[in-house]
Amino acid sequence: MWREPQTLQAEAMEGREEEQKEEEEEKAEKIALWLKKIFGDQPIPKYEVNPRTTDILYHLSECNKTRDRDVSLVIEDLKQKARDYESEAKYLQDLLMESVSLSFTSLSSIGSSYLNALVDSALVLETKDTSLASFIPAVNSLAADLFRTKARNEEMEVELNKLGKNLTATLILEKCLREDLKKAELHLSVEKARVDSRISNIDFLKAKSDDLRLRIKAAEEQLSARGMDDSLSHQSLMALSERLAELKQQTAPLKKKLESYLDLMPNPSLAQVKIEEAKRELNSMDAELTKKVDMMELLPDQSKRRFT
Repeated sequence: MWREPQTLQAEAMEGREEEQKEEEEEKAEKIALWLKKIFGDQPIPKYEVNPRTTDILYHLSECNKTRDRDVSLVIEDLKQKARDYESEAKYLQDLLMESVSLSFTSLSSIGSSYLNALVDSALVLETKDTSLASFIPAVNSLAADLFRTKARNEEMEVELNKLGKNLTATLILEKCLREDLKKAELHLSVEKARVDSRISNIDFLKAKSDDLRLRIKAAEEQLSARGMDDSLSHQSLMALSERLAELKQQTAPLKKKLESYLDLMPNPSLAQVKIEEAKRELNSMDAELTKKVDMMELLPDQSKRRFT
């Protein structure tokens, strides 16, 4: 019988939904059994049932079952080992009893303590038995471990000493840096005070300079208003002083020349003429020089009278 593809697809989807529903129900039953096993007589806490919580709880239940199975296998293995140890112990007891008529109950207190110490040593060393062949490798291994531990301790002690030295050097360096920082701060404060003092002095000098500039300007305006000649200014006086110095330098060779004429003996009339000319020139320069000097001496008195 022929069916349409859509019908077949719908039937397949319905089949998958039914299988998924059956799988969800199976998971829910397994989860309920696992929770009942876990909580026992206690009530199971309520939780929201949805696909996510169902998958999480199902995964936890499977992990728990796997762990329980592994634990049961380990327990069975330990029980089997215990049975083997018991049979071996029984065999050894029978062997001692048959060979030397010696049993554990017949041992003295000292023998029992020795035997217990031997058993405890075997347990600590994790040997398979108490034979000498088992004890020697175990003791050698323990000695090797002890040697390695000592070597490691020595290395750690050396490293600790290095760290201690480095720490000491670091602390000393920190102390020096703190001292240098204090010195730098002190020097900075001193320099700051000095700079502040210089700034205040500069401000004072600037204010004083401005005041003097204003006073000079006012004095110049006052002198100009009173009709002061420009030749009496400071610059003119300085130029006059320089001119006076030049004149003195110019008269010096003339004086020397006059002295040389005075020393000449021949032709007295001509020498007398030359001498008279030199005297007149010298007297003229002396008069001009005296006049300049008098003017320079007179100017300060006039300035004082004008200012007063």
